[in-house]
Amino acid sequence: MCRSIKTLRPPMEPEVTEEDIHAAALQYVRKVSGFRAPAAHNREVFDQAVAAVAAATAALLAGLEVRGTH
Repeated sequence: MCRSIKTLRPPMEPEVTEEDIHAAALQYVRKVSGFRAPAAHNREVFDQAVAAVAAATAALLAGLEVRGTH
């Protein structure tokens, strides 16, 4: 879907930062909404969506078991 979102799970990316997760969430929300930057009246809901996607991404990465990495 979004070619600029890179794979964040090991072993593709051994160390993932909060900035990596936020950048991926921001790209996702931009793609889905169709806005690179939202208008002022949409800023709050846009930022909430980025935070929600980032939280879901962090939870996903924390819960994944990747064989051969433990």
